[in-house]
Amino acid sequence: MTEFWLISAPGDKTCQQTWDKLMVATTRANNLSTNHKFNIPDLKVGTLDVLVGLSDELAKLDTFVESVVKKVAQYMADVLEDSRDKVQENLLANGVDLVTYISRYQWDMAKYPIKQSLKNICEIISKQVTQIDNDLKARASAYNNLKGNLQNLERKNAGSLLTRSLADIVKKEDFVLDSEYLITMLVVVPKTNYTDWQKTYETLAEMVVPRSTKQLFEDHDSGLFSVTLFRKAVDDFKHKARENKFTVREFQYNEEEMKADKEEMTRLSTDKKKQFGPLVRWLKVNFSEAFIAWIHIKALRVFVESVLRYGLPVNFQAMLLQPNKKNMKKLREVLDDLYKHLDSSAAVIDAAMDIPGLNLSQQEYYPYVYYKIDCNLLDFKV
Repeated sequence: MTEFWLISAPGDKTCQQTWDKLMVATTRANNLSTNHKFNIPDLKVGTLDVLVGLSDELAKLDTFVESVVKKVAQYMADVLEDSRDKVQENLLANGVDLVTYISRYQWDMAKYPIKQSLKNICEIISKQVTQIDNDLKARASAYNNLKGNLQNLERKNAGSLLTRSLADIVKKEDFVLDSEYLITMLVVVPKTNYTDWQKTYETLAEMVVPRSTKQLFEDHDSGLFSVTLFRKAVDDFKHKARENKFTVREFQYNEEEMKADKEEMTRLSTDKKKQFGPLVRWLKVNFSEAFIAWIHIKALRVFVESVLRYGLPVNFQAMLLQPNKKNMKKLREVLDDLYKHLDSSAAVIDAAMDIPGLNLSQQEYYPYVYYKIDCNLLDFKV
């Protein structure tokens, strides 16, 4: 399971007792979840007004940072196009997998000094993640342009003979070049019409050079044939060819242009390889930064919500539960039973219930503080 429930309950006589009660209710008797203490340091409380305002701000920040974490993860998957199974091993936080990081979570004092006010810590996180989001947009745009241009060129060199580039198929010797009167045309002939072509091409126009056709290439459906004729017969030849289901490709042999196309493809391919390594490294580092910031926001939300619900002095135990998938419903019932005394009015309201006039901002409400953390951050199953 990659889903965690981050909850808090007030300390009984001590916070350890709160922890022990949870362990007895959820693991020792019935193995409903794997639990860890979630360590939140002594943060500066500030005034009640500030806390109420922060509660809303943190909810918005949580949504924003989660979206950036998912964007970075998803873009990592896009960039590692041929090795999507490697995505998960690149999505690490502080060098460890996400489940391990959350299970052993420790507040990062260096990044987010707890001597600062809660509002300042929020601003530090908001600025940091906004910067990651902006950088991602710029880097993704540059890499996507490069990739798009390369794919367009590759597409030109693939596909059917009716549409693909012919530059890498034909050679100089296939053409009559620098002639005032003669021109070599390229014609796509369906495989089923090869016999018709051989029988009729000389009579499609008046001035076709006899026995001048040559097959240059073949794909699944068609063949590419050259034919030489007088320039003044070109329009007539094209018209008659179309009537006979032969397609004349507009093509002029230009060595310099073809060379430039090949060089452009090599350049784009080299640039893409050059950018790939640094981009993946940047995504790894910044995924880790954004994910760590996200979990710190969860910690801040638990702290603020616990103080608002359970009052001062600060006395609550934050706990991280990793539910056993088969027993999630049962675990919820056990928790509700364990903590129902905390809020007698909290007939449990689920986000799926639509109660007019009651905006729960899609967050379930329980008698204990609860936030979900889902580590499955990708649209596809890795």
